[in-house]
Amino acid sequence: MKTAPFVTQAIGRIPNRLQLAGGWIDQPFVSQLLPEPPGSMVVVALEPTFRVMDRSGCASGTRAIATKLWRGKLPSRPPADLVRELYAAENAGKTEPSGSQDMIGLVYPGINRLDYDYRVHGGVFPAQIETLNDPRAGRWLEKVLHLLPVEPRPEGYHPLGEKNLDPKWVRRLGQTGKDCFTAIKNRDLALLGASLNDTMLCWAKLLPQVVRHPLIKFDLPGLLKVYQKQYPGAMFSGCGGGYLLVVSPEPVPGALKVTVRITE
Repeated sequence: MKTAPFVTQAIGRIPNRLQLAGGWIDQPFVSQLLPEPPGSMVVVALEPTFRVMDRSGCASGTRAIATKLWRGKLPSRPPADLVRELYAAENAGKTEPSGSQDMIGLVYPGINRLDYDYRVHGGVFPAQIETLNDPRAGRWLEKVLHLLPVEPRPEGYHPLGEKNLDPKWVRRLGQTGKDCFTAIKNRDLALLGASLNDTMLCWAKLLPQVVRHPLIKFDLPGLLKVYQKQYPGAMFSGCGGGYLLVVSPEPVPGALKVTVRITE
């Protein structure tokens, strides 16, 4: 693992987490509708090189709990155990628990495909995790992935006010994660961009208020459309905005860069 930058003196050494294609398939109310499980999503562990915005779909709330629970750095214990410990700490007493992908993205190194099957662990935890802890894959993803800060989701916002959970779109959502992981393994820029674009299309069909909501004043779909037209792919980091993740072989004006956490 790379030496942590000086900023960790202020923000701690717990990794950050980025969600790529397939998000929401980690929620049992979605995965139980999969016609042919499992469905997949991709999370990436990031070195904490800058403080991410709160309420931006980057698991900052989960990270804050982990920082307090583990005193600022990951314990040297099996990652599956850490995930369950953190999941229990965050979701105690919650009627709408956070998905386990938040915890997995913080704890597991590298790039991870999470396969969710409602018949296994009730869909709460993945039936399988495939980890790509490869420096070459990590460096490639760092080169082609760009983060544009947009804005945090507004206070009082809730993304589940409208649900159109059509199994055919749930199947398509679950496929985006598989495509995304394959794209990163094969350094396939076009497929990576397509998997992000398709995720946003699935979100719009299944949970329209993820990007269209009375409390969201900015035209998120309009911004997304502009970048998807200009670049191979783009998606938001989470519900209500956060960061716009743009796939491009060239620099994107105004964008931040990330460092994928790769362990020996």
